[in-house]
Amino acid sequence: MTTDNAMSWVNIAVAERETGVGKDTLRIWERRYGFPRPERNANGDRLYPHNQIARLRLLKSLLDRGYRAGKIVAASDADLKMLDERELPGEVTKTASVQTSNSSEALAGLLHQDGVGWRTYLLQQLAQLGLERFLTETLPHLNRLMGEAWSRGELQVYEEHVYTEQVQNLLRQTISTLPAAHQQPLILLTTVPGEPHLLGVLMVEAMLALRGIRTLSLGAQTPLKDIAEAARVHSVQVVALSFSAAYPARRLQPVVTELRQMLDDTVRIWVGGAGASRLAKDLRGIERVSELRELLTKA
Repeated sequence: MTTDNAMSWVNIAVAERETGVGKDTLRIWERRYGFPRPERNANGDRLYPHNQIARLRLLKSLLDRGYRAGKIVAASDADLKMLDERELPGEVTKTASVQTSNSSEALAGLLHQDGVGWRTYLLQQLAQLGLERFLTETLPHLNRLMGEAWSRGELQVYEEHVYTEQVQNLLRQTISTLPAAHQQPLILLTTVPGEPHLLGVLMVEAMLALRGIRTLSLGAQTPLKDIAEAARVHSVQVVALSFSAAYPARRLQPVVTELRQMLDDTVRIWVGGAGASRLAKDLRGIERVSELRELLTKA
């Protein structure tokens, strides 16, 4: 790429900061809608001209007002200006996001969706927010709403399974597209016997992979002796365990304490998930993680 004014171009990190549109979303839009259209420097890095930055700011403003990416990203500049100047149409103002609502009614339109319906919704959220916000905002909120619906008896077992499978499939697919991780520490991810829920583990794996941090996933319900052996063989620095609210509270501290005794003293244990709040805070060598963003400060 050649240009008379190199300062008129910005890299993807600056584009994200100046527009509020995540890096992952910028790449998805580029591939799916043909916009933005960055140039490449000698190293192959994306560079965005300022006129595209201005358009991205406008797109972000329209997204925040309720318009969908599929309707506006490929629209003409004239159409975008017209949308920006008019009042929101009724159909947009009525499209309340599950993410911003605090009522059980917000989930009603999604509770009885089949796999296609859930996947469409989740893909839209991922494309609009980017992976990090999807992991730290959308999924925790949806998980909480699903749990509340379950406790009120509004959710069938198969409906919870449909949701969980779609989220897990999307996370696995997304993780597979990320560059190979290379940063330390090496973090082992799993659940203990009796904890079949893998969603929390996949959310952690995706967050760490996004930041280039190496992980070793053993899946769900790994025997403690196998966790300890894998940690030893692979020189793991951290063992991260996820506990759902369904895991029996009486078994939580004993199983974590037993694993602590089986690991080398230099290996840290992170415990997260909805069930982790029932764990005592002062256990030696065991760290509770209440939010995904905490992982980035601990790693």
